Amino acid sequence: MHDLADSVESMEQLAAVWRTVVLDRDPDADVRDLPGIAVRWADCRFAFWNCVTLTDVGTGAGLLERRLRNAAEIMRAKSRPGFLWVFESLLDDGARAALDAAAEQAGLAYAFPGTGMAVDLPPLPEPHHPDLTFERVTSEEHLRAYADLNSRAYGFPLEDGRDGLARSTLWKDGVHAYLGLRDGAPVACAATVEARGRLFVLLVATDPEWQRRGYGEAVTRKALYEGARATGATRATLHATAAGAPVYPRIGFRPNSPMRFYGLMA
Repeated sequence: MHDLADSVESMEQLAAVWRTVVLDRDPDADVRDLPGIAVRWADCRFAFWNCVTLTDVGTGAGLLERRLRNAAEIMRAKSRPGFLWVFESLLDDGARAALDAAAEQAGLAYAFPGTGMAVDLPPLPEPHHPDLTFERVTSEEHLRAYADLNSRAYGFPLEDGRDGLARSTLWKDGVHAYLGLRDGAPVACAATVEARGRLFVLLVATDPEWQRRGYGEAVTRKALYEGARATGATRATLHATAAGAPVYPRIGFRPNSPMRFYGLMA
């Protein structure tokens, strides 16, 4: 059984970081903390910035059904699609067993799995990869390259990724976002941002043509190194997709929070 405190940390990191990035995308975005539900919804084309998550601890089956119905109602009121994030360890045994059926009853379709991870950071050496140079995101050109890497890696249209990051001041200043360049061309990217005294790793991506060469790991190490050096943070957290999950244990991250993502039924 995963430590409940780790799952609470993982959920709270999502709520804190997504408040920052969603309000950066749109100062008038829907950012609310409702009973048992955190809404972080930019209503933009980049679906990861359209987020609802359940925040109760020890949720039983009956309460889960009500929360899922409420979450689906919030999502239906939006013009753009997004995801409900569910941290499974925040549910009791009965609610976990009933989760998929209750989600279907609420009109939600299972999309994909995820995993919350964390690490207490040791002293970090300055990262190096023989194929790469690293460049911090400081310009609109960098932002577009960063967005396009995520779109290609996760199968989004390019304009969707660009809609999430274009014209952001935060991503050019408050976020420690880095591109990994091979022969001057961006092939991988990763970022860290401080939240509640921790570093949160987000939007790690490698161009599909250049995967399995250690580029994602290298640029993640760079973002962690620079973020820790700037903030003094000694703990880091992240949420990994199934595709990215194998990278992070090599850096020291430990899986601690199974997650499930749901979208509205078509």
